[in-house]
Amino acid sequence: MNILKKFSPLLKEPKLIDDLPVVIRVNKFDEASAKSFSVSIRKAHNTGQPVIPIVIDSYGGQVYSLMSMISDIKHSHLPVATIVQGKAMSCGAILFSFGAEGKRYMDPDATVMIHDVSSMDRGKVEEIKASAEEAERLNKKIYHMMAQNCGQDDEYFLDIVHDKGHADWFLDAKECKKHKLANHLRVPDLKIDTLVKITFK
Repeated sequence: MNILKKFSPLLKEPKLIDDLPVVIRVNKFDEASAKSFSVSIRKAHNTGQPVIPIVIDSYGGQVYSLMSMISDIKHSHLPVATIVQGKAMSCGAILFSFGAEGKRYMDPDATVMIHDVSSMDRGKVEEIKASAEEAERLNKKIYHMMAQNCGQDDEYFLDIVHDKGHADWFLDAKECKKHKLANHLRVPDLKIDTLVKITFK
């Protein structure tokens, strides 16, 4: 008889796979990615990890999917660390600001791009007007949230974008730190300590 099989009731097998920390990577902002993001946030709460790292490398996407991700972060019981690698543009820039204070990281060679919410201006005249009003509402909302996350006045980013003629605003890492969007100009190290304990009596 196999001795391990004989004494299997005495051996506690560690759940190594389930206990690994969750690191969320965001490349897109659409319904599928928002759903995956929500699942990952929930899973992270069951691993015992103290923080949820969110790596952003994205050109942006749908603002309503961004709002879904923001809701998940706001309702998280764990602090979130955001890390920009490569690029965080449009929705990616807003999501970056939702890292907890002191936990917003940016690779020194990465780029952030901030711009206004795009209006879905198709259809009848009244539909175009309604779409424009909704875009304006969302635009003001996300800029205010971004400013509050960075410890700035509500109109801080709105005013800068307005002064730039509402053109795309590209920022390097040093500029992001200047505007309090980034706290650290580096990619953090993730250290995993795994303890396996087997008792044989």
